[in-house]
Amino acid sequence: MSDAPSPFWDFSLRFYARPGVAAACLALQEEAGADINVVLYLFFLARHNRQVNAQDIAAIENTVAGWREQVVRPLRATQRHLKSVAALFTGDAATRLREEIKRSELAAERIQQLTIEQQFPCATFGAATASAAAAARANLEAYAARIGALPADAVNTLIELYDRQ
Repeated sequence: MSDAPSPFWDFSLRFYARPGVAAACLALQEEAGADINVVLYLFFLARHNRQVNAQDIAAIENTVAGWREQVVRPLRATQRHLKSVAALFTGDAATRLREEIKRSELAAERIQQLTIEQQFPCATFGAATASAAAAARANLEAYAARIGALPADAVNTLIELYDRQ
């Protein structure tokens, strides 16, 4: 995993660790197919008073879609499968393998985040706005317009928790 400094990664770790955020993100991922790294970046942009539009979302998606589909999601699927079948195997080799794959998935997500952060710098990407809270909601609405409706409860939870930062 890259050790490059990343304000976005640091923000993601802090925000994701807040009670309720992980469950809301999982709902977005499972129910709407949302890319949580993209969702987190939309909040990170909002933190810097940046609001995105449909073209901005398309640019992010076009950059990360291949990596997400060919690297992140297969690692996640393998890791989840091993979780469900590890008990069937003698010893803890399957559990150790699952932990290694879990670390690889996290490394792949960090690479994705570093790419987003480098390709779409928060200081200049999107449009400046006066309200971080309004930008967060507008950014999620722009993303939903691209991928389809996001579960309202999960969105509201994330917005509420984001506003408390």
